[in-house]
Amino acid sequence: MNIALTKVSENEIKSLISASSRGPVLRARNLSKAWPRQPYLLKNINFDLYAGEMAGVIGKSGSGKSTLLQLLNGMQSISGGEILSHYDAGKLIDITKLKRRALTSWRSRCSMIFQDYCLVPRLDVLTNVMLGRLHHTSTLKSLFNLFSEADRSRAISLLEWMNMLPYALQRAEYLSGGQMQRVAICRALMQNPNILLADEPVAALDPANTHLIMSALCKIAGQGVAVMVNLHSPELVKKYCSRVIGIAGGQIIFDGPPSGLNAKILHQLYNEKD
Repeated sequence: MNIALTKVSENEIKSLISASSRGPVLRARNLSKAWPRQPYLLKNINFDLYAGEMAGVIGKSGSGKSTLLQLLNGMQSISGGEILSHYDAGKLIDITKLKRRALTSWRSRCSMIFQDYCLVPRLDVLTNVMLGRLHHTSTLKSLFNLFSEADRSRAISLLEWMNMLPYALQRAEYLSGGQMQRVAICRALMQNPNILLADEPVAALDPANTHLIMSALCKIAGQGVAVMVNLHSPELVKKYCSRVIGIAGGQIIFDGPPSGLNAKILHQLYNEKD
């Protein structure tokens, strides 16, 4: 990650993303999710996710945004449809059919960051970042914190990029929310993903940290990674994202540029009847 984490203007953000746009890396086809004895939370979801794009997913609470990301990552099983990826030498693979080691490998290519950070509080920052390499390290070595020098070097470089290197030996439990999220991004990038899913990554952050995290996600997209981020705020989508997917009533009702988010669409997204 050879980019500096500096302030970025809105125009620079858009140019970073558009300059890196490539072909599709993931396809959702007729994707559905239902719970036992409950109606469908998501139904007939269809979209392609492209390398180098910054796609924002919006909709009111309970609309299925988080569930969608968990389905894509393989954390939850689908009720219908398929999720196709080009990750295996260009061959289309339905990731919903993957099991065990193959599913773990997929999750390393399709990383997630969460609203609650999911760090190990009692471990230091550097170790938390290197935990992103667990899939590539034997269980025995990881138990004794025996990561390779290459992994340690990359973790240090990522922390420096996110302006977190001074905290490398500090326990994660003593960090602020914004600092924790920066560490979580570094951990996700240790997996060398081609897809990064971010589930409400700025919901608990102040405006300054929100800008820092969103700018970092834009720069990651600018490096060719497909980034999909769940957000509550249409304003954040308009400022940082190159594409917006709006979900209401369990279905996609809008998929296009943020400039298309007019009052009618926003009303459908946030004022639908239960």
